Amino acid sequence: MRRSLAAFALCALIAPTSLSAQTPTPASASLQAAVDGPWRPADETARDRYRHPAQTLAFFGIKLSDTVVEITPGSGWYSAILAPYLKDAGHYVAAVVDPAAVAEGSRAYQQKSRDSLQARFDAAPAQFSGARIVGYAPATPVFGPAGSADVVLTFRNVHNWRMSDNDEAMFKAFFAVLKPGGTLGVVEHRAKADVADDDKSGYVGQQQVIALATGAGFKLAGQSEVNANPRDTKDYPGGVWTLPPTNRHAQAEDAKFQAIGESDRMTLKFVKP
Repeated sequence: MRRSLAAFALCALIAPTSLSAQTPTPASASLQAAVDGPWRPADETARDRYRHPAQTLAFFGIKLSDTVVEITPGSGWYSAILAPYLKDAGHYVAAVVDPAAVAEGSRAYQQKSRDSLQARFDAAPAQFSGARIVGYAPATPVFGPAGSADVVLTFRNVHNWRMSDNDEAMFKAFFAVLKPGGTLGVVEHRAKADVADDDKSGYVGQQQVIALATGAGFKLAGQSEVNANPRDTKDYPGGVWTLPPTNRHAQAEDAKFQAIGESDRMTLKFVKP
């Protein structure tokens, strides 16, 4: 998987990785209103204390007029904030795996995921009327016309791309779809240090993510500790999925893992020169 790891490591050394963690950026009134929107279900707002959406999106510098591409948004947790926020002056694009572009055994899952997200959009036009879904092929991803997006966002996905050996292709595609000066925002489960190529823990080394981005042409513009969790020891046999919200642990240990909370996460901002 790490065919060009040496080159990546060199890029990481050249990049400004010594940037100190930045003070949380206050959210604008319009962004906070989207986070506080009454359309967001209780099971999603309950996770705000772990995901810090207002501070995270403010750190990434999302503006009302931006075209934002979110990569594999899942059930639409961030969609429910971003789509209403961008509806009047900007554009929200959800990039999901094209079921036709994957092996037959995976198509049903990908189709169900896409249909579920589309159904959520269709059920609430007041919030999602401007939202759009685009499909991409994991091996050769394209998220839109070159230079068409202001921001690309990915939340807790890099470990999946590393395990699928398409992480380099994804970061190159992020670079391609962004305008010069555009922003790539990355939130990912943070390992204690670099992890092996075949690691299955769900955690990734922060320098490894920086190397991927700089290897694709990005410059590191900032790093925030808004999603840090020092209680996360990152040494569970079941990996990150031991923790909430997946909770793959024995019921007898539930109190222990609920006290830890969700994973320790890096929050990195890159720019396309």
